[in-house]
Amino acid sequence: MFDAATTCLVVVGAQWGDEGKGKLVDVLSESADVVVRYQGGANAGHTVVIGEQQFVLHQIPSGILHPRTTCLMGNGVVIDAEQFFGELDALVKRGIDVHGRLLVSDRAHLVLPLHKVLDRASEKSQKIGTTGAASGRRTKTRWAAAASAWAASGTSSRRAR
Repeated sequence: MFDAATTCLVVVGAQWGDEGKGKLVDVLSESADVVVRYQGGANAGHTVVIGEQQFVLHQIPSGILHPRTTCLMGNGVVIDAEQFFGELDALVKRGIDVHGRLLVSDRAHLVLPLHKVLDRASEKSQKIGTTGAASGRRTKTRWAAAASAWAASGTSSRRAR
């Protein structure tokens, strides 16, 4: 798949999920140097089977299962720290070496306990069908913070033509 003519390959979904992106990335990452997850939340997930072992991944890119692949989690990723570290610990316990191979952007966003409480309350009153992972709630908070920072900067829409 990767040769002198193919130095970069991007997998992008055309809908919100359940497309098989994770499984495709797993197949492609076997011969990749780097796998980057650039966005998405803790509500994602896929199962990878290697030999007799089954791995269920929600946040960490499946490239981590291939020893020569480095995985990056970018600033558009929404991380549930409790789930992330649980997933990381489970991989280490099963003999997957992650040291120096899993890098997380210092601008990735965290799901806080408050986001989960708000998500459950919203679901209870609106019945919109969330996964309960609070990724949407965190994204809403992120955009509100960005809008607030923009407003505080004094930039006007007249200047930004």
